[in-house]
Formats: sequence, structure tokens, C-alpha cells
Amino acid sequence: MKIGLLGFGVVGRGVYDILAQRKDISVGTVLCRRDLGELTARTTRDMADIIADPEIDTVVEVMGGLHPAFEYVSAALKAGKNVVTSNKHLLCHYYQELNQLAKEHGAVLRGTAAVGGGIPWLVNLERAARVDQIHKLSGIMNGTTNYIMDAMNKSDVDFADVLKKAQELGYAEADPSADIDGWDIQRKLIISAGVAFGVCLQEEDVPVFGIRNVSAADIRRFQARGLTCKLIASAEKLSDSVAAYVEPKLLGADALEAAVPANFNLISFESEYAGKQSFFGQGAGRYPTAYNVVQDLADIASGVDRFYTDKFQSAATNNAGALHKYYVRTKAELPELEALAAEDWDGAVVTLPVSVAQMHSLLQKMLEVDPQSFIAGL
Repeated sequence: MKIGLLGFGVVGRGVYDILAQRKDISVGTVLCRRDLGELTARTTRDMADIIADPEIDTVVEVMGGLHPAFEYVSAALKAGKNVVTSNKHLLCHYYQELNQLAKEHGAVLRGTAAVGGGIPWLVNLERAARVDQIHKLSGIMNGTTNYIMDAMNKSDVDFADVLKKAQELGYAEADPSADIDGWDIQRKLIISAGVAFGVCLQEEDVPVFGIRNVSAADIRRFQARGLTCKLIASAEKLSDSVAAYVEPKLLGADALEAAVPANFNLISFESEYAGKQSFFGQGAGRYPTAYNVVQDLADIASGVDRFYTDKFQSAATNNAGALHKYYVRTKAELPELEALAAEDWDGAVVTLPVSVAQMHSLLQKMLEVDPQSFIAGL
């Protein structure tokens, strides 16, 4: 197998290094905007060079972003070339379109590294869904936010200080919005739900609230009650729809997610026969992510000829039936919130059980009055 490698950043270099140790898969051409003179592979700035090369049968996209990644990947699929990507934004946003292109042109599309970095999450969802009914999936799907919450849970530090440290360590980007506001996790959740349940969810229908507003005072309240806060993605298959959302969650000491340290991930699914299975590991990083890219290449080389599922049914997102209590800290005075208040936690409130749909609707009203408002599910 000879590949065209799109991008030579952190993950691209990792893929190149791992493949340099193999004889069955090699890098034919690297697409990159800067000079890479030290490489043995050919380099180009023109995607047409890769599309036109008959020896390149598979394209690896590790550029990130939507454009020009979508145009490049689409061109590769239309040319009948297989595509392996680590780009969760691309795979989520163009989930149906890319799978349709792959089917029409006899190509294989894979993206194991797009969800969970080095964790073999999507391939195990695929295996489980072949023989079992997956009912739920949930977990920690972002290493940056887990690093921040772990640090805040272990020491009395402010969010801004921990975020700065995460950026210095390379765990957080210069613009960390996609991580701390939960959009990165939302994309991974939508891809995971697609594979687990055979559905296509729309990004705008999956509510998200991140950890940007969590404070040291919030953490002290949680710790006083033996609770740990983590940013959790959740999805559950209903009869004709899917409940799916991303929000901070308060966990007891017995929860596996409560013990996940540093920038690690822990993702679980629950199924009819196998029960609950959890997958723990590095959710990002050069070599963990590159490892799963190369695993996809090896799978294709050994005969894997399809995406993780052949079901792409459009499904509505319905969070009206997902009920639990919420911790709410806000200066906004809303009659609907006052009617739900059940406990006082030193100036914050804990509500009666309320639907995710209703709480996220109330949250938008809170944020309009008090942009620093914070909620967490219990």
C-alpha cells in the first residue's frame, strides 16, 4: 500500500515515523505548504499530484479543519482512493456526504483516530454492533478538559491558571474554545452515535455546555459533598430518536470517570448482551493518534472494505425524556428556575429532576443575564 499524506503537523509526523518502520505500507507523497527536504517521500503543494498518481491507493488526511480538507478528501474518494482521517470535525460535519461518496466510488472510509485518539473505540463499537444492541454510550472524550478538571479537583486553583498551564504543556490550543466549550466532544459523540446506533444526528440538535465557567468555588462545593466534576458526553438510543448531549457532570467516588487522571479519556457503551464495557487511554497526542491511523491502514491492507456501519438513518434528537437533577450557579433570577430549586448549596441550588431539554433552554436565559452561569448534571 502506498499512501498520500495530507498534512505534516503533530499527527502527520507521527504517521510518517511509524510507517518508516514498515515494509508493507509506505508514504508516496506528502502534501504540505512548507519545505520538508529531510523526508525520503516526495512532497507537493498540489493535491492534484496525489490524485493523479496511480500508485497511491489510499489518502491519509491529518490536516484538521473543514476546508480544504473536505475538498481534498472528496476528490480522493471520487478518484476511488481509500481515505483514513483523524479529523473529527470533518467526519462529523460531512458524515453522510463522505460515506455516500465512498460507496459510490468503491472506496473505503475509516476514521478510528477521530474519536479517542489512540483508543480503539470506533472499531470496538463496530464489533459490538454486529452482534448486539447498543443502548447507551458516554464518557470523557477530550483530554484537554479532563486535564483541567483533574487539576482543579486536586488543588485549589482557578480555571484560567489551569488553562494557561495546559497550553504551556501543549494539551490546549492557543484558541481552546473547541475543547473547553465542548464542541470537540460533541463531534466525537455524534460520530460515535452514528456507529453505535446507525443514525445520522445534526450538530445543531445536540446541546452542549462546556467548562469555561467552572470556578474554584464550584469545585469546593462539590468536594465538600464527595463529588468530582467531569465533562461528559452522553447518548442513548430511544425507540424512534436519540437522546444526546454534552455537559459537566458530578460523579461519586465510585464512578470510573471520577478517577480518570490528567489528559486521559474513558469512554463506555452499554449493550444487551455484553453489558457495560469501558475503554481507557490517551485521547490525543502524536503517537497515540498516529497509531490508530496506521491501524486503519493495516485493516484496509488486510481486507477491511467498509465504514464501521452501513446504516445511516436520519434521526431526531430528543432530550425531553432524559431527566436528572442539576447543580446551578447563576445570578439570573428566573421564576422557572426558582420553581425547580430543591436544595441550597452555599449560594448555588440543586434542582428537582428536570429534562436535559428544559435545563439547556433555561441555561440560555441564564447566560443572557449572567454570562458566568454554570450548571452540572447530577
